[in-house]
Amino acid sequence: MDVYYAYNYASAGWLLLQSIPLLSSPTMMVTLLSPEVRETTPLEAYFSRSLGFAMITLGVLTVLLTGSIPLTTSFSDPSSNLDDPTAPYALPALAITGTYHVVASFYCYMMWNETGNFAFGVATIVGAGLAAAGVWCVLFATADGRISRKTGADKRTSGFPFKNVEADKKRAGKKGL
Repeated sequence: MDVYYAYNYASAGWLLLQSIPLLSSPTMMVTLLSPEVRETTPLEAYFSRSLGFAMITLGVLTVLLTGSIPLTTSFSDPSSNLDDPTAPYALPALAITGTYHVVASFYCYMMWNETGNFAFGVATIVGAGLAAAGVWCVLFATADGRISRKTGADKRTSGFPFKNVEADKKRAGKKGL
């Protein structure tokens, strides 16, 4: 679960880092994006700051909904939440942030190919890394449901391409009894 929590904090940190220039200087963002140097309109400043606040909100929600910071709804018995350390919205929030990072890194890659801008290249690399970590967490960090209650073995194992001869012997011995 260490990779899971690292992904959550890295995702929130990346969103926070991207929101800082949007909040601090909308004029700089418009100057970087437009071919001519000009002042921002009030609408551009509003959209820039709104996007910055939305990115911060998404980062905070990522950390809170995925259970990285344990939250309780009451002050009753805090030890009752120790059985399940993840929040009930952990997997949906993980899937949504992973999808966001896939889409954002794909967009940055396309813009990097079109413009050759270094910032798009950096955003592509960071976004692709976060997307890969998110997909890894979806695939492998949710393994509790794949453990057999009866035997305690991992259900994802198979005999392909090699057979487990010892397990087959034990099964054949139990069937013969």
